[in-house]
Amino acid sequence: MARLLEAGEVPEARERLSHLCARDATTLDSAELTRAATESIAENTSDAVVAPLFWGAVAGMPGLLGYRALNTLDAMVGYRSPRYRRFGWAAARADDVANLVPSRIGAVLTALCAGGRARESWRVWRRDGGRHPSPNAGQVEAAFAGALDIRLGGTNSYGGEVESRARLGEGRDPEPVDLRRAVRLSRRVGAAAVALAAVVAR
Repeated sequence: MARLLEAGEVPEARERLSHLCARDATTLDSAELTRAATESIAENTSDAVVAPLFWGAVAGMPGLLGYRALNTLDAMVGYRSPRYRRFGWAAARADDVANLVPSRIGAVLTALCAGGRARESWRVWRRDGGRHPSPNAGQVEAAFAGALDIRLGGTNSYGGEVESRARLGEGRDPEPVDLRRAVRLSRRVGAAAVALAAVVAR
């Protein structure tokens, strides 16, 4: 995504975004594509790295696999569409419960891995983490926003449904270079989560 956006290849970046999240990218410009990808990196740092390690540490391989199955089910049918409204609601709520603790651990680890912006990351997380419609996604997104000194949140479209989300952070809007910074931060958080899981699982 960073390479495509830096090269001005917006149509290709719109197609690539579909590999990262379910947001409607057909009308997104470079700035909105950058924001969407940055938010996806932050959220998936929790969902795909911290949370599986957490559940693996506390419940072994069954916990890890069970969490990943639940999270995948939420990603497939958890959205509010007429076809999956009832079934998807149950998957989404169960995923919310499973992520309550890991998402907050992910936010704490993000602040700890933020280097010279650790205090700002912590402060923005504590102030803005609850402003997101999801009880969990906003936790790590807010911590990332503080760590990277950027603003996340805004208007998003999912399958024809438009959501206006509160702004997270107080810096500038993210730029393509921030995608590379977000990936580096995500890797540090992942390494910290591995170390923490190893200690807990002993």
